[in-house]
Amino acid sequence: MELQSAVADTAFMTTAAASAPPLGRALCAMITPFTADSEALDLDGAQRLADRLVREGCDGLVLSGTTGESPTTTDAEKTALIRAVREAVGERASIVAGVGTADTRHTVELALAAEKAGADAVLVVTPYYSRPPQDAVEEHFRTVADASGLPVVLYDIPGRTGTRIEPETMLRLAEHPRIVAVKDCSYDLLGVQKLLARTELAFYAGCDEHILALYAVGGTGYVSTVANAAPRQLRAVLDAFDAGDTALAARLQQRAIELVELTMASGLPGTVTVKGLLGALGLPAGPVRAPLRPAGRETVEALRAAYERLSAPAPVS
Repeated sequence: MELQSAVADTAFMTTAAASAPPLGRALCAMITPFTADSEALDLDGAQRLADRLVREGCDGLVLSGTTGESPTTTDAEKTALIRAVREAVGERASIVAGVGTADTRHTVELALAAEKAGADAVLVVTPYYSRPPQDAVEEHFRTVADASGLPVVLYDIPGRTGTRIEPETMLRLAEHPRIVAVKDCSYDLLGVQKLLARTELAFYAGCDEHILALYAVGGTGYVSTVANAAPRQLRAVLDAFDAGDTALAARLQQRAIELVELTMASGLPGTVTVKGLLGALGLPAGPVRAPLRPAGRETVEALRAAYERLSAPAPVS
């Protein structure tokens, strides 16, 4: 089989509706496009980008995560973004709204606003910087889950927050009827497998290099920053695995690693690198907001070259 056939526009595998996860498998942690001076949201650009992502294989969009520059967007901007993207994609994709903050009350307010604006679920990160103990972490998540009628996706990323959602805490939280999924950036594949065996939580790889590894042991899919630029190519990894061609899935994952590494492990935040790449490709992005700074020319050129290699037809295996 030629690798390029696996990433053709019409090559996506279909799954019976009854077995499809409610939030989807291929989720993009979408950037938030800004106007040229970064003073305002580019809502038209957000709609165009969201439509492209869905047309090219994303069945879920995560808005206002770290990739979406949530620390520097206002509550009103977050709500406006949900409404604009919902208008653009309709029911073709789920919308997961990032509402996590270091303040439980503020997180609840954002969750209620997201529900009113039309989100399908909320993504809630562990409270950061204050580093609360595990009983306080658990209470934070339960309070948010109790506050609205939306499903909750826990976001476990101790490298940024300073606090892990410990496995025993996760087990207790899994008993809550509205806590349904985890975006996993724990880099603990063993611990995740134990939780997969003991809970009904849907686990999404939050680190692009782990997409296939987590999927192969029972994960549900991914929440990807790199998917902003390469949605077809990442979706093809899941499709090949679902079709039973695990060797092809491995080759497709390996083929994406150069772009994944340049985007996510270059020493710059993913939103900086992916916005630089999207801009070079003529796609909606705009600048990043301070204190972030744009990627330099050499970085953008390297990203574009890696993207073009990933997008080019591959030799017959």
